[in-house]
Amino acid sequence: MELPLYMVDAFTDQPFSGNQAAICWIGNRTLSEKRMQDIASEINLAETAFIWSKSNDYVNEKSFGLRWFTPTNEVALCGHATLAAAATLFYIAENKNDSVAFSTLSGDLFATKQNDKILLDFPLNKPEPFNHPDLSSTIDVTLPTENVTRIKDILLSKTAKKLLIRMKDDFSLTDLQAIRPNFELMMKSHDGSMFKGIIVTTKGVGEYDFFSRYFAPWNGIPEDHVTGSAHTVLAPYWRDVTGKDVMLGRQCSKRGGDVQVKVRADGRVDIGGKSKIILKGHLCLPEEE
Repeated sequence: MELPLYMVDAFTDQPFSGNQAAICWIGNRTLSEKRMQDIASEINLAETAFIWSKSNDYVNEKSFGLRWFTPTNEVALCGHATLAAAATLFYIAENKNDSVAFSTLSGDLFATKQNDKILLDFPLNKPEPFNHPDLSSTIDVTLPTENVTRIKDILLSKTAKKLLIRMKDDFSLTDLQAIRPNFELMMKSHDGSMFKGIIVTTKGVGEYDFFSRYFAPWNGIPEDHVTGSAHTVLAPYWRDVTGKDVMLGRQCSKRGGDVQVKVRADGRVDIGGKSKIILKGHLCLPEEE
């Protein structure tokens, strides 16, 4: 069994930056959940996405199935791997449609070509103020001790299972980039039942409305480079702060990437970004019994 396999750097137009995703086309085959998880573990990127088509037609079809796996588990929503999946359809398959739909665990998601970007139509995951007696132990091993007093807001998106920590405005980009969480102690401090990842964010400067980093050791990803799903939480939060519906965020991991967001009146968000396809090949495996 040979399956087309691609590696894409998402939310960037430069190789070796943005966030990596592996995209596997499985056509009209049925792969077991175990087989998909084994493939994702073998590839060992933050996300491996599987696209299937009932008609096995990647050129003309408008609707596809999509699932996302980290090296350790399946996730309900992944932005950068959705962007990467759409890039393979538009730029490799040369899909004839301007917009395609993905059936996912988070419902129907849509990707649309717009000039040199791809826009993703995602649900908003608005966070709400949050406090819990066990939270302080997790924060203490995520942020340097001297920075705990510089926290402005703590919120939780229950739908996305993401904790958002907003720092005060004097918390600079340099401060954000200097954070070095203890991922082992993060895992020990919380079992992942309330949240699976932590967003740390601060006010942007220049062309950027906000900066962020995202840590998700509970999903097997110590730090995610650029996270579309985190921006479904960041977008409604910063919209309420800035009063702006259209914003540009910078996720400040080592690889880094820019994410354009537009909060819509219908309770959804457009997430826009570029992508760079850097590898084309095939996955060679025996058929499942």
